Amino acid sequence: METFPRGNTAIVGAATFGMGEAPGYKPLDLAANAAKLALADANLRLADVDGLFVCTGDDALSGLSAAEYLGIRPRFTDNNRTGGSAFVSHAITAAIMLEAGYIDTALILYGSNQRTGAGGLVSMRQASPYEKPYRPMNPLSSYALAAARHIHEYGTRRESLAEVAVAARKWANLNPDAFMYGKGDLSIDDCMNARVISDPLVKTDCCLITDGAAAIVMTRSERAKDLVKQPVFVLGGAAAVWHSNVDQMQDLTVTPAAESGQRAFALSGYKPADMDVVNVYDAFTINTILFLEDLGFCAKGEGGDFVSGGRIAPGGSLAVNTNGGGLSCCHPGMYGLFTIVENCMQLRSQAGRRQVANAKLAVSHANGGTLSSQATLVMGLEETL
Repeated sequence: METFPRGNTAIVGAATFGMGEAPGYKPLDLAANAAKLALADANLRLADVDGLFVCTGDDALSGLSAAEYLGIRPRFTDNNRTGGSAFVSHAITAAIMLEAGYIDTALILYGSNQRTGAGGLVSMRQASPYEKPYRPMNPLSSYALAAARHIHEYGTRRESLAEVAVAARKWANLNPDAFMYGKGDLSIDDCMNARVISDPLVKTDCCLITDGAAAIVMTRSERAKDLVKQPVFVLGGAAAVWHSNVDQMQDLTVTPAAESGQRAFALSGYKPADMDVVNVYDAFTINTILFLEDLGFCAKGEGGDFVSGGRIAPGGSLAVNTNGGGLSCCHPGMYGLFTIVENCMQLRSQAGRRQVANAKLAVSHANGGTLSSQATLVMGLEETL
């Protein structure tokens, strides 16, 4: 029987750094600055960290490099490299290790300078030998395949994909840290008339390429209450991997989120309908639709209708990607950790103009590879324990 240390661990610090453009910073520079801010938020020091969880796109041994850079000697390091889902998996591992007493303070961090350092997306993946002859624009073309299949099978309209992008921009316009903040509104017509990148996906269906870093600090719950006024408790978490390359998916419209979400919610004791805030990895607009379906917020095939009419935008019935997401806030190569930071801000009522009223429960969902690795984390305030 699957178990999880429900509510026995908590996030006590969360921070971002250098989102958007951070010229002159290397990935570890950015990650270390986010870590410093997160530790200060937790009222802890680097010397307190004995569990280090990190994955950067430019260094296969970043667990070693980060320990050296930070000047610490952790008991345990984890460099799980499943793409953007890695950091939610890190939080699951950290929760289990903290509960076991193997570590006392976990630091999870990430940083990337993909915009100013590389000038574009840096892929860590080998091309599939089955896809390579067709010269796909990966990862974009893989997600385009999923979108095309969803449109074919369920009659999903491109206007529904546009609704996802428009909602993300509306949230970003409430977030001063978002890359697209102050850069104007986005309309359905703007999206429908945007340049096609990989049919049926157009420019507004695609995530940003930015710099940025994020970090969180976790510890056991009894200690957390002595450190900060409002810890964010980890209620349930699960991960699932079904494939690597999209050409091996059994169904292009069903992702491993259908498994990770079901398990995470079951372990938490809550259902999707109980969530006040939902932050999912929206590398492309189709991701949001697929994940809302697979996580159980609506039935398979109904995602297009579900996101329409401003339902997931500010003022809608479900607050989704409240910082602006990868589409309009930031996307520095791997975005998963930013979903956790945003949920912490929402649950601690620190989100300013984008604050969701009376938020008590939140879910983070992260994607790695091409719909390959999925990881889900349910979080809540003390009253939800």
